[in-house]
Amino acid sequence: MEEQENLIHSFDDSSKSRAKNTMNNNVAGKTKLPIVLFVVLLLLGVFTGYVVAQIRGSSTVKVAGPGGKVTTTTLSKGQIFGSTDEKTFKDSAEGMLKAGGIEGEGAYHLERPGGESQNVYLTSSVIDLSTFVGKKVKVWGQTNSSDKAGWLMDVGRLQVQ
Repeated sequence: MEEQENLIHSFDDSSKSRAKNTMNNNVAGKTKLPIVLFVVLLLLGVFTGYVVAQIRGSSTVKVAGPGGKVTTTTLSKGQIFGSTDEKTFKDSAEGMLKAGGIEGEGAYHLERPGGESQNVYLTSSVIDLSTFVGKKVKVWGQTNSSDKAGWLMDVGRLQVQ
């Protein structure tokens, strides 16, 4: 009889390690994709949040300038509007500007810490306060007598906080 060919062959270790490396590379490639995708989405989310915060942090308003000329400007922290007359408008208060007075006194009010008793009720012969509703502001003005409001002020100058 002729010598029969072996049907079973033994594999050397090098071929086993090559198959194992190929399998590991496929698994590593599959786990890297979600991590890279997560990092990219995270960076896009941070960027989008920053852009939205910048847009919401500023407002565009129309302001009457010298000679009655109306200009459009962007509100930003520290910006001052109104009169520069510090002798007439010497009283000041700070808080969140809200619409509404108290029983016919003032058209607006500043909400301050301490509750309603600390509100400053406002009118203005110089500034359109409606432009600043919902903003934290510091106002300078002249205190007026009142029957209902604890503090009634005619605002002549305003600074966005």
